[in-house]
Formats: sequence, structure tokens, C-alpha cells
Amino acid sequence: MNNQTAQFLQGKFPVLLSAEKIRQRIQELGRQLSQDYAGKKPVFIGVLNGGYMFMSDLMREITIDCEVDFIKISSYGEAMQTTGVVKIKKDIDAHLEGRHVVVVEDIIDSGLSVNYLAERLNALAPQSLKFVALLVKDGGKQVEYTCDYVGFHIPTRFVVGYGMDYAQLFRNLPQVYVME
Repeated sequence: MNNQTAQFLQGKFPVLLSAEKIRQRIQELGRQLSQDYAGKKPVFIGVLNGGYMFMSDLMREITIDCEVDFIKISSYGEAMQTTGVVKIKKDIDAHLEGRHVVVVEDIIDSGLSVNYLAERLNALAPQSLKFVALLVKDGGKQVEYTCDYVGFHIPTRFVVGYGMDYAQLFRNLPQVYVME
């Protein structure tokens, strides 16, 4: 193997979160969300592209009736830091008025995307709007935001794997790695 993905798999970059640790935490989040939304039939909105793995695994742990939709936004482009400008690349299709909505994010860094989504989705008059993120970077916050369910708090480092990328690479890695 001589590609960059192989370097991660061969241990040349540090593992921040193992596949097993991720799996265990997602099971816990699934139980908590299923309990909190029992009898409510929430709409889970996955944030693409990075959140697809987390969303998929989380949905396997949800034991209540629910709907699923996706939105695609971008604030990074091919950079390792947010540009500060959030752009919609694919909008949701679900009707949200009067519904319980849970946004599923892969990672929260500056908070700009969360605030953008909260403002945009609250304008659609949901009954409730909550956020769940696999990762929240400690120290990356540029604006105040609310994340109701957090998988892991991590240091302010650039991470890849488990759906998260650098220039569209490394999403397929089963663990979260620090990219140095």
C-alpha cells in the first residue's frame, strides 16, 4: 500500500478514538435519544458529508419510530480551518413544522454551522430542535451554541476518519485520527 489512507491504517498517525470506543458511545446516545423521544416520532436530520457514518450507526441504535432526512452544508472547503462562511449544498425535504427535530452532526468546532442550522431550521417552526454531535472540539468555539447530546469532547486538533475528511479523503477510515 502506498496511498495516504494506508499511512493511517499502518499507524503513522495517532488514533484519537478507536472504532470500539465510538461504537460504545453511539449505543449510549441511541438509548438516550430513544428514551427522550419515546412516543414523539422525531425527524433526524443528518449533516452531510461528514455525518453520514455517525448518522447511519446512530439510526441502528434508535428503537423508536422516526424519520430521516439530510442536509449538506460546507464551511471548510478543502481547508483545515473553517472559512467562517456556511453554504447550503443540499436542503432538507421533510416538513418540520410542529415536529421534534434532531440534527446529527459529525463534529462541532467553531459553532458557526450549528448556529446557522439552528436559525434556518427554527424558521420552519419545529416543536423542538436539538443537536447531537459525535465530536465537540474544546477550545474551538467562536460563537455560543447549544449541543444537547455530545459523543466526545476532543482537543482542538484536525481530525479525520469515521466520515470526516481532508479534501474529501479519509472518510472511510473506521477510527478517528489526528491529522498532523
